[in-house]
Amino acid sequence: MNTFGNIFRLTSYGESHGIAIGGVIDGCPSGIEVDMAFVQEELNRRRPGQSKITTPRKESDEVEFLSGIYEGMTTGTPIGFVIRNNNQHSSDYDNLKDIYRPSHADYTYAQKYGVRDHRGGGRSSARETIARCVGGALAKLALKQLGIDVTGYTSQVGHIKLENDYSLYDLSQIESTPVRCPDMDKANEMITLIEDVKSKGDTIGGVITCVIKGTPVGLGEPVFGKLHAALGFAMLGINAVKGFEYGDGFDVNHRGSEINDVFYNDNGKINTRTNHSGGVQGGISNGQDIYFRVAFKPVATVLMLQDTVDTKGEDTNLKARGRHDACVLPRAVPIVEAMAAMTILDYYLLSKLNKALI
Repeated sequence: MNTFGNIFRLTSYGESHGIAIGGVIDGCPSGIEVDMAFVQEELNRRRPGQSKITTPRKESDEVEFLSGIYEGMTTGTPIGFVIRNNNQHSSDYDNLKDIYRPSHADYTYAQKYGVRDHRGGGRSSARETIARCVGGALAKLALKQLGIDVTGYTSQVGHIKLENDYSLYDLSQIESTPVRCPDMDKANEMITLIEDVKSKGDTIGGVITCVIKGTPVGLGEPVFGKLHAALGFAMLGINAVKGFEYGDGFDVNHRGSEINDVFYNDNGKINTRTNHSGGVQGGISNGQDIYFRVAFKPVATVLMLQDTVDTKGEDTNLKARGRHDACVLPRAVPIVEAMAAMTILDYYLLSKLNKALI
C-alpha cells in the first residue's frame, strides 16, 4: 500500500535515515507546464529547519526529476523523482533500537513485519511525506489550468483557535508567519504557546483547515467513491492525523431547517444561499467551495523521561534525543494541501473517464 490514487497515482519509497526519499507519479496528464521554482517552494514549505518553531534538522530537500518531463512539460509518461537525505543523525536513535516508543509505530511495525528500522521511525517517519508534496505540487499545477485552487492554514494550536469562517480571513497572509495562520494576533499566540511547550520538551497538536475553490460540479461517486470519503482517506493517511470533518462536521447543534443549503436561481445559474455541506452533497461536488478540517495529535516524540517496555517485554524507560517538532502543524499545511490536490485531480480525471465511457 505504497501507492495513492486511481488514475493520478503516486508511489513513494524511502526511509527517514535512508539514502533518499522519492517516488513515481503515473497518470499525470501530458502538456502540464512544470514550474520548477514552484515545485521547490512547495518542498521548502514542508522542509525542516525553516523557523525556530520547527525541528532544526537541516535538509535542502532539492528534488531531482528523472523522467516524464521534457522541455519543461509533462509528457504523460511516468514521472520519477528523488530527494536525497543529507543530514541524518542516526546515532540519536541508538538508545531506541530495542525499546518501543510510546504512541509510535515501533511495536506495530515489529509485530507486523518482524523487523523495524529504528532510525527516525524508518518508513513510518513523516519525512516520507516529502514525496507527497512533489506529487501535490504537480497536481496543483494541473489544477491551476482548470481554475482550481487549494489552500490550507493552521486554524488551531492547543486551546488557541480561529473562531470565524474561512471566508472572513485574508488567506494571502498565511505565509506571513511561520505558524501559517492568517490571523496575525492568533498566530503570535500560537507561536508563543509552541515555544513554551518546546522549552519543556513536550509537544502539542492542533487543526489545519483546507479550502478548495473552483471545483466543478460532479466530482465523486455516489456510493463507495464519495468525494468527501476520498478526501478523508487522503487526510487520515498523513502521519499524526487523528480526525477529519468537512462542512459543518461535528457542529450538530442545529435543526435541518436551519442548515439546509437552499437552492436559488443566480442569474440563470443554480446556486445555494449557504454552504453548510462543505461543497459536497451525496458524495459529489456541487460547485461550492470545499472546506474541511484535519486534527493532528501532539507529536509522539517528547524529550521527557517516559515509561515503556523493551523488545523482550520488560519494563524500562526512555528519554528521546535528537531534533524533533514540538508542533507538526506549520510543516503539515503543505502536506494537507498536497493530498487534497492529488485527490481532486484524480477525481477530475475519473469524472472525465466516466463521461467517455457513457
